[in-house]
Amino acid sequence: MVKKETFNLESNLKLEKHTEGETLTIDLTGRLDTATAPELEGKLNGWLEGVSTLILDFKEIEYLSSAGLRVLLFAHKQMMGRGGQLHIKNVQEMVMEVFEMTGFFDVLSIEGA
Repeated sequence: MVKKETFNLESNLKLEKHTEGETLTIDLTGRLDTATAPELEGKLNGWLEGVSTLILDFKEIEYLSSAGLRVLLFAHKQMMGRGGQLHIKNVQEMVMEVFEMTGFFDVLSIEGA
């Protein structure tokens, strides 16, 4: 059974959370930047318990800053520490360039749109 919840954060980020078994998928809409990264990290802190696969859908992410990259590293480390996996999918071209320039493309599981 899929459980779906939507969270409109105070900043410029909307999260749609889908849980199915031990898989958590989060559809992100907006900007993952200095203002929104702490909010996402806070949500992930509470949501990762019992999760073996975390999927972040970046189809609607228009901007990614270094603060956003830090949160992705946090999520990656959390998942690896529990023997799980992090997948980032549907990454738009502008955001993909950030992943490639910073070397994150070589570290994380990232798929383009």
